[in-house]
Amino acid sequence: MGGRLDQRVLVLNRLWQPVNIVGLRRALSLLFRERASVVHPDDGTHRVFPAAEWVAHSRAKPPASDEAIRSPSLLLRAPRVILLAVYDKVPRREIRFSRRNVYLRDQHTCQYCGRRFAEEELNLDHVVPRDRGGVTSWENIVTACIRCNARKANRLPTQAGMALQRAPQRPKWRMLVSASLSSAEMELWREFLDVAPSGELPWKA
Repeated sequence: MGGRLDQRVLVLNRLWQPVNIVGLRRALSLLFRERASVVHPDDGTHRVFPAAEWVAHSRAKPPASDEAIRSPSLLLRAPRVILLAVYDKVPRREIRFSRRNVYLRDQHTCQYCGRRFAEEELNLDHVVPRDRGGVTSWENIVTACIRCNARKANRLPTQAGMALQRAPQRPKWRMLVSASLSSAEMELWREFLDVAPSGELPWKA
């Protein structure tokens, strides 16, 4: 089956809580093995389609070419959200500490001057410098632009006359996923991920 198999699909548990994002191939496997149904917007609400009903819906309302998965016998509408049939837990996810994930948590924004930058214009900064006992952790690392990073140098923010935009914290999976969404995914999944209409994440409020 050809089509948009690189597309991502949001996975909800049985309680309609987001638990994963998978590729389209994996989503279709769950759907046709009857382990999940498709959640599709319809007149201001959401309808749930098991596999056979989703095929019938695709035939009754053929998808646009950019939403279609083609096979020799079927033009199937690509699902964007699926609902698991039995799973009702929210898995514990240990977010890997990495430069990219810190940038995502801080939305590519310098935590000292408050300006947004491209990745190549950013550094990681130890709020409490390592030679003063500061550790490399979510709670002591922030995104800083090159200029602010050089200005702060090996000092505490107060010593450099600088202040953090907000205290760093360990991100939750939903926060990090929300920060990594494309604009199209944000629009499609906003209500499931609690992303504000402005695009801001709920933990900033």
